[in-house]
Amino acid sequence: MNICVFLSAADLADRYTVPAREFAELLGRGGHTLVWGGSESGLMKVVADGVQEAGGRLVGVSVEFMAALARPDADEMVVAKDLAERKALLLEKADAIVIMVGGMGTLDEATEILELRKHGKHAKPVVLLNTAGFYDGLRQQFLRMEEEGFLPLPLTELVFFAEDAVGALAYLEESAGLR
Repeated sequence: MNICVFLSAADLADRYTVPAREFAELLGRGGHTLVWGGSESGLMKVVADGVQEAGGRLVGVSVEFMAALARPDADEMVVAKDLAERKALLLEKADAIVIMVGGMGTLDEATEILELRKHGKHAKPVVLLNTAGFYDGLRQQFLRMEEEGFLPLPLTELVFFAEDAVGALAYLEESAGLR
């Protein structure tokens, strides 16, 4: 399965990097392919290293203004002209999406992917990996949106909140009929 992971390129604390590495190793050992922003820095590097060392493939989608930061030994690397094209390519190459901890870019990617799913533009499973409670506030906001009628379908049909790497990958594999 090609699993797109949206996440930070920042150097982060162990409470984020250790679970990210665990997820990456599970993904690689499971024979899956990481589809990601292609960066060779921060949490993006941690995940790519883990997947590659565990036997998984790496498919990166960088963007022109950050191409110098792209991982040189990825199995495949595409350079998009801008962020909008990058998001479209990441979604196109993925069978499933995992949203890990990140900043504004990750939040932008997450909301666009969920908006596209809401409108039926894709039916790929989406997981928010809630490492160290990072997305507790976002989950609360989504629940409020659902309760107050802002979502046209149940939140559970849009996104699955996983508290750990094992739960995230299990959900994706079940969704794909691999379990």
